[in-house]
Amino acid sequence: MMKIAVLVKEVPDTWGDRRIDPSTKRVDRGGDVVIDEINEKAVEAALLVKEANSGSDVTVVTMGPASALDAIRKSLAMGADRGIHIIDNGLTGSDVVQTSAALAAALDGRGFDLVITGNESTDGRSAAVPAMLAERLGLAQLTFLRTLTVSADGGSGGTVTGERVTTEGHVELRASLPALVSVTEQIAEARYPNFKGIMSAKKKPVEVLALADLPLAAGDTGADNSWSVVAEVTARPPRSGGTIIKDDGTAGTQVAEFLAASKLI
Repeated sequence: MMKIAVLVKEVPDTWGDRRIDPSTKRVDRGGDVVIDEINEKAVEAALLVKEANSGSDVTVVTMGPASALDAIRKSLAMGADRGIHIIDNGLTGSDVVQTSAALAAALDGRGFDLVITGNESTDGRSAAVPAMLAERLGLAQLTFLRTLTVSADGGSGGTVTGERVTTEGHVELRASLPALVSVTEQIAEARYPNFKGIMSAKKKPVEVLALADLPLAAGDTGADNSWSVVAEVTARPPRSGGTIIKDDGTAGTQVAEFLAASKLI
């Protein structure tokens, strides 16, 4: 039996119109939001570990506004057992340092054998939270895994193994439980929730935590206490028309001159 935690996050829809709010210099979350696709894959990885280790339990954890509950509910519909929703206006604008602190405060002391995260979110793309969280929790960390195998020995005391792809080849990583792993898009295809799963998700427990419930100091979170600041935001310039080259026998020369002028060769 294992206790597994999976981090999930609500992000602006990849297929929607993503923009930066010029007043806050943060991602505008007023449009369509969905559970991050990499988090669905992380949930799938957790469910596969659960199915291979009878009696295991999967908890999904998110930090975000009220709408982030939908990310938890979808994970529960996929097969997770329970959720934890960290929600507080004092968390708005938290950077990765503060986010990792809040997540660690919510997870610490709960006896999780394995924490699974995506390698990076599609809105922030810092890829820093998994390592920061592992450090705060004192866990071994195996990051950017494309495969994941867990040999459990009654939970903690087992071994987690995974493969990471680098520019130099494949690297096999191994650590004793408890541990934290982050997974890439290659880990697994997320299952679709069936009708039974969707209905049962409505009855599964979701624990709600505010800042007052966490052992954090007043200056640990929020935009005013952020360790990083966005100094300036500039809109992407409109795409200009391309250059059409007609082949009159000198097309090759024209292409070479164009590339040279663009400092591409």
